[in-house]
Amino acid sequence: MGQDNKIRENSIDCFIDRGGTFTDCIASYDVPPSKENPSGQKIVTLKLLSEDPAHYPDAPQEGIRQILELVTGETFPRDKPLDTRYLRSIRMGTTVATNALLERKGTPCALVITKGFKDLLKIGNQARPKIFDLSISRPDVIYTKVVEVDERVTLVGYANNPQGTYSGVDLNDPTLIKGVSGEYLRVLQPPNLDAIKKDLQEVHDSGIRSVAICLIHSYTFPDHEKKIADIAREIGFTHITQSSQLMPMIKVVPRAHSATADAYLTPCIRRYIDGFVSGFDEYLKERVRVDFMQSDGGLAPMDGFSGLRAILSGPAAGVVGYAMTSYSNDIKVPVIGFDMGGTSTDVSRFDGRFDHVYETSIAGVAIQAPQLDINTVAAGGGSRLFFRNGLYVVGPESAGAHPGPACYRKGGPLTVTDANLLLGRLQPDLFPAIFGPNEDQKLDYQATRSLFEEMLPNIVEHTGSGQISVEQAAFGFLKVANEAMCRPIRALTEAKGHDASHHILACFGGAGGQHACSVAANLGIKKVFVHRFASVLSAYGLSLAEVVHEEQIPSSAIYSEHAITDLRSRAESLKEKCEQALSGQGFSKEKGHIATEIFLNMRYKGTDTALMIPQPPDIVDGQRSWSFLEAFEDAYQQEFGFKLTNRDVIVDDIRVRGAGSSSGVSTETVYDEMKVLERVPVTGILSDQLSIKQVDVYFEGGHQKTNIYSLGNMAPGHVIPGPAILLDNNSTILIEPGWEGLVTKSQIVLNFGEWANYLDTGKEKAQMWSKPKIRTDVIDPIQLSVFGHRFMSIAEQMGRTLQKTSISTNIKERLDFSCALFSPDGGLVANAPHIPVHLGSMSHAVRFQMALWEGKLKDGDVLVTNHPQAGGSHLPDITVITPVFDGGNILFFVASRGHHADIGGISPGSMPPHSKELFQEGASIVGLKLVESGQFQEKSILKALVDDPAKYPGCSGTRCIKDVISDLKAQVAANHHGINLLRQLVNEYGLDVVQAYMVFIQKNAEDAVRELLKAKFKEVDGKPLHANDNMDDGSAINLKVTLDNNGDGSATFDFTGTSPQVYANTNAPPSVTYSAIIYSLRCMINSDLPLNQGCLAPVKVIIPERSFLNPSSVAAVVGGNVLTSQRLVDVILKAFGACAASQGCMNNLTFGIPAMVNEKGKRIDGWGYYETIAGGSGAGPAWDGQSGVHTHMTNTRITDPEIFERRYPVILHQFGLREGSGGNGLHRGGDGCIRDIEFLLPMEVSLLCERRVFSPYGLNGGENGQKGLNVWRRLIPKHKLNPLSPTAAAATAAQKTDYGKEDVSNGSNKDELSFQDLSLGGKNTVWVRSGDHIIINSPGGGGWGKK
Repeated sequence: MGQDNKIRENSIDCFIDRGGTFTDCIASYDVPPSKENPSGQKIVTLKLLSEDPAHYPDAPQEGIRQILELVTGETFPRDKPLDTRYLRSIRMGTTVATNALLERKGTPCALVITKGFKDLLKIGNQARPKIFDLSISRPDVIYTKVVEVDERVTLVGYANNPQGTYSGVDLNDPTLIKGVSGEYLRVLQPPNLDAIKKDLQEVHDSGIRSVAICLIHSYTFPDHEKKIADIAREIGFTHITQSSQLMPMIKVVPRAHSATADAYLTPCIRRYIDGFVSGFDEYLKERVRVDFMQSDGGLAPMDGFSGLRAILSGPAAGVVGYAMTSYSNDIKVPVIGFDMGGTSTDVSRFDGRFDHVYETSIAGVAIQAPQLDINTVAAGGGSRLFFRNGLYVVGPESAGAHPGPACYRKGGPLTVTDANLLLGRLQPDLFPAIFGPNEDQKLDYQATRSLFEEMLPNIVEHTGSGQISVEQAAFGFLKVANEAMCRPIRALTEAKGHDASHHILACFGGAGGQHACSVAANLGIKKVFVHRFASVLSAYGLSLAEVVHEEQIPSSAIYSEHAITDLRSRAESLKEKCEQALSGQGFSKEKGHIATEIFLNMRYKGTDTALMIPQPPDIVDGQRSWSFLEAFEDAYQQEFGFKLTNRDVIVDDIRVRGAGSSSGVSTETVYDEMKVLERVPVTGILSDQLSIKQVDVYFEGGHQKTNIYSLGNMAPGHVIPGPAILLDNNSTILIEPGWEGLVTKSQIVLNFGEWANYLDTGKEKAQMWSKPKIRTDVIDPIQLSVFGHRFMSIAEQMGRTLQKTSISTNIKERLDFSCALFSPDGGLVANAPHIPVHLGSMSHAVRFQMALWEGKLKDGDVLVTNHPQAGGSHLPDITVITPVFDGGNILFFVASRGHHADIGGISPGSMPPHSKELFQEGASIVGLKLVESGQFQEKSILKALVDDPAKYPGCSGTRCIKDVISDLKAQVAANHHGINLLRQLVNEYGLDVVQAYMVFIQKNAEDAVRELLKAKFKEVDGKPLHANDNMDDGSAINLKVTLDNNGDGSATFDFTGTSPQVYANTNAPPSVTYSAIIYSLRCMINSDLPLNQGCLAPVKVIIPERSFLNPSSVAAVVGGNVLTSQRLVDVILKAFGACAASQGCMNNLTFGIPAMVNEKGKRIDGWGYYETIAGGSGAGPAWDGQSGVHTHMTNTRITDPEIFERRYPVILHQFGLREGSGGNGLHRGGDGCIRDIEFLLPMEVSLLCERRVFSPYGLNGGENGQKGLNVWRRLIPKHKLNPLSPTAAAATAAQKTDYGKEDVSNGSNKDELSFQDLSLGGKNTVWVRSGDHIIINSPGGGGWGKK
C-alpha cells in the first residue's frame, strides 16, 4: 500500500485462524477518519496454505509478515525476526491441539491413577461406537505409561438412602473429612510417597516429562493429588496436570481423560507458541497482546493457553463470528451456524447466549471442560460419493487434500465438489488455475464426468424408471449430502424443543455458500445470512471475542433458602478470583471492561442430568436475583418437557465466568441496515450490465439459465433473483430458483420466495415454489437415500426425547432402550441404533397388538405390552406402541421399548437368577391401553404393575412404581414426538409417497441381504451351513442354514435339534431369535445399510415348539433376553464363519434393599441397582478382538465409579481388563474385565451370567477365550462356623431380615476376620454382609487362526 507515513506504531490488530488446510488472516488498522471511512478503521484479508515448508515455517507468522508488508508498504524479510513496532494485538485460533489428538501425535505422557483402575480409560463407558461393526475399533488411549497408586478415599453415606444420605452416619467421627464439595469422606489408604517416588522416577528415566494425575474422588479431596504433584515436580517433570485443579467435577472417567489430554497436548501447544514467538523480535511480549481462542468461545492469554481448552479453537471462533454478526437482541430470532468445510460440516446454535457443553467425546477421548456445543457431520466438499446396495452414499470417507476431488487432476475420487462442478455450480473458467503438475491448470471437468459415467450403469440398474442422466445422478448425491447435513441440525433444534424453521441459517466456510439454500429449504428456514467474510469468518470471529477466565468448585448442596447464603459466598469468592485474573491482564473493572456471570450446575436428586444455569438477570433490592431454582425448573421444562415435583434439587458445581472486553473490528447490525436499505432489483438492463456471464446450471427438473455476478460489483440494496451465482475472492454463493439475494454492507441475505415482491413473474413463481411429484410406482434411489436419512432421523430424535424425559438410570444413563417406526402392516422401517436385542422383536410386538386390538383402536390410544408371547423379549423391557391415525385409518406405528428398573417378582431389579416361572419375574402385560382417547390410564397400569404381580406367592409388585410410571410417560412422549415428525414428513411429501418409501426401504434392505446370501451360496458351493453350541446348563442350540439354490438369495434358518424348554430362565421367546438373525445378517453386510424388516424377508425361520427358543407362555425368560440372545448370535456367526465367539454374556449384576417397615410401622422405600458388564469380543479373519467392550446384543453404558460410590453403599476396588483372557491365535480375542465391588451394608446381590462352564470358542484354529468366573469374597470371623455348613447357610438366609443395617463384621477387629472365596457359578443370589466382595471376571473372546 505504500502507506508507511500514515500507519502509526502499535496500531495493527491481527486475527488469524490456522485451519487444517488453509490459514485465514484478517487485520484491522487505524487510519485518519474520513467521510468514506468515518470509523477510522480499515480491514485487509488474506488466505494461505497452513503447510508450505518450501516457502515458510509457520503460516500465522507468514500471514502477519504479509499483512505488515501489505499495510505499511515496507519489506519484512522472511529470514529475520519480524519487527513488532506496528503490531498492537494478535489473536489466534489453531488446530495444533486438534490435529495432535486426531493423529495421536501429542507429547508422550504418563497417567497416575488409583490402584485398581489402570485400564479405566481403555474401558471407558464400555459401549462400542458402531453396533454393527464386528471388527470393533476404538481409538487408543493417549498416555504412554500408567502408574497405579495404592491410595484410596471413599465417600461416606449414600445418596440413594431413602432415609437421607447420612442417615446412621456419625458426622462427628474424627476420622471423617469434609471435602471441597461439602461431601463427607474417609481415607481408607493414604499414599505411600516413597513407593510413588520410585515409580515416578522410573517413568522419568524412560524419557517421559509430562504427567497427568487423577485419583478417585479427587474432585472433592485433592490432597493426595497435590502430594503426588509435589513429588513429580521434585523429580523434574516439566508438565504436571492435576485433575482436581483442571476440572474439579465428579466422574473420574472424563476427568482422567481430560487430565491426560491436557498432559498430552499442552506441551505441544507450548512448543508451538515458543516457535511462534521466536519468529518475532524480542519486544513481542512487551508491545503486543497475544491471545488464543479456547473451545468455549473465549480468549486466553498466550501464557495461559492449555491443550485441553484448545481442541475446538478454530470452530469456536466461527461460532463467535456468526453469533456476533447474525443475531439481534431486539428481534431475538435464534441462529443456526452452518460451517461447511472440505471434510466435515460443523453446526451450532445461538439464541443470545452461547450454548456450552461440559462433557463430550472427541477422537475417542472423553473431555470434561466447557466447550461450545458444536455438532460435526462427516459431509463436506471433499466427502466421497458411493453407490452401494441401491443407495446414494456421501462420506464419511474424504478425499482429503491429497489427492483431493477427481477434478483436482491428482487421480482423486468423486466428491461433493465434483457434483457441484458437473452441475455447473462451480465454473472452471472462474476458479483459480492452480491444478496439474505445474499448478497452472483449471479444474478437470472431463475427469469428473468420466467417473460419473462409470458409476451410471450401477445406478440405472437400481432405478425403477429406467434411464438417468449423469446430471440427475450428481444432483441426487447433492440432495443426499444436504439431507445428511440437516440431521445434526434437527438434533440440535427439534430434539431440544426448538422448531428448526423458526431460525435463521448463518452459512460460512469454504463450501457452505453452494449448499445454503438447499439446506435451509430442507429445514423450512426462509432466511440465510452469508457474511462477506464467510470464507474467513473464524478469523473474523476472533476480532469480536472476549478474553475469558473461569473458576469452578464442586458442591453437593441441596438448593434451599438455608443453602443460598453459603452458595452466594462461595460464588462471590470465585468472582473475585476472576476479576483479579482479568485485572492482571490489563482489563479495568472500574471502566466496565470486566463482566462476570455466576452459574450453578443443578439437577434433580436421583437423576444424573445436570443443567448449567446462569444467574437470572432480574434485579431484586438492587442486586442480581438468586432465583436459580425457578430458572432451573424453567430450563428443565424447556429441555425435557416436564418438571419433577416434590424432588430436591442438588447443586453439583459453582462456576463463574469472567470476561474482559476490548475493542475489535467494528460491526454494524445487519437488521438495522435492512430496515433503511433501498432495494434495487438486479433485472433487465442492470442485470446485463452486472452479469459476468450466463451459464447453464442444473437444478431440480433440469438446466436453467443462470447469471454469474461478482460480489465486488454489487452495491448494498441490490436484490438478485435466483437462479444466480455470486462470486467473491474466496467463495461461491448459489442463489437457487425461488430465492433472492439481498446485498448489504456486511452480509448477503438470502430470502426464500420474497423476490416476487420485486418481479411480476406470476406462473413462474408458482412453478418455482412447487415440489416435483415423486413417483410411487417405482424406486428412485435418490429419494430412497433421502428417506433413509429422514426415517432414521425420526427414530433417533424419538430416542433423544426418551432419554431426556425419562427418570431411571437404566434409560437415561445406561441408554437401555430402543425407538422405531413401523409401516401400516407393522413392519420395521427404521430402528435407531440403540439396543440390538430389541431390533427384530419390536415388529412382533406391533403385529401382535394389531391382531389383538383389530377394530378397537382410535386416535389418542397408546398400547403397552411386555409379554414374551406378545413379541416381548423379557418382562423388564416394556414396549409402548402408538398408532398414527388419519380419520379412521392407521397410517403408521411408532414404538419405544425401555428396560425398567423393577417390575416386581421374586427379587429386586426383576432379574432373578433362579426364576422358573414367568410370574416370578414380575408383571406381565399381554396388551393394555396405557392411554385411551388421550387420557393416561393410571389406575389400570397400577393394577397391572403393582397389584397383579403381588398376588403370586413370594412375589412383589413393582418396587419403584413412581419411576416406572414416569418412564412410561417418557415413552409416550417419545412416541408423540415421532408422530409429530412423521406428520411433518407427510405434509412435506404426501402420504402416498411416505408410505411407498416405507415399503421401498424395506425392499432395499431385502435386496442387500439376498446379495449376501447369494455370495455365501457361491462361496460354500451351495452346501448347508451348520453350527451348534451349548448353554452352561448343557442345553444345545443347533442351527442348519440352507441356502436356496434357486438364485433368489433366500435361506432357511432351521433350529431343529435345539434342546427343550428348560425349568429355568434361559428360555427365549421367538422374537429374540429373530432379533439375533436380523442383527447377525446386518453385521455381515459391510456397508451402511438401514436395518429394517426387509432384512428378514429372504429368511424362513424354523424353531421347534416347546424348545427353549420357543417356550410356553408361562416359561421364565429373563435370561433368554440377556444370555441366550448372545449365544444365538455366536451360533449364527459361527455357521457363517464370520468371527470367533465373543464373551457370549451380558454379565448381569443386580443388588439392592427392598422396602421395609420400621419399628414405628412406617414404610421405608427400598432401592435397587442393575448393570451389565463388558467382556472380550471375538477375533475375525482380519482383526483382533476388542477388550473390555459390550458385544452383539447389548451396548449399554456403565455407571462412572465416582457416581457409583456416591449413590450406593459400595466401594469399587477394581475395574480393569482381565489380561490374557482372550483366546490366542493369528488374531487374538479381546480380554474380559475384572470388577471387584465391596458392599458396606447387608443386601441382596444377584448374578445372571453365562460362559462360566463352556468357553467362548476360537475359530479357524484360534484358541478359546477364558470362561468367566464369579467370586463371593466373604468376610468371616476366624472363630465362627464354616460358612458352607448347614448352620451357617441358615444364618446367612436370616440376614434377609437385616437389610441395610450394619452387622458385626463392619466393626470387628480386622485381625479377627478373614476372607473366604466362594465360586457362585453363573446364576446365583446371595445375601452379602458389610465388608463382603463380589468379584466378576467376565469372559474373553475367542481367537482366530493358528498363530
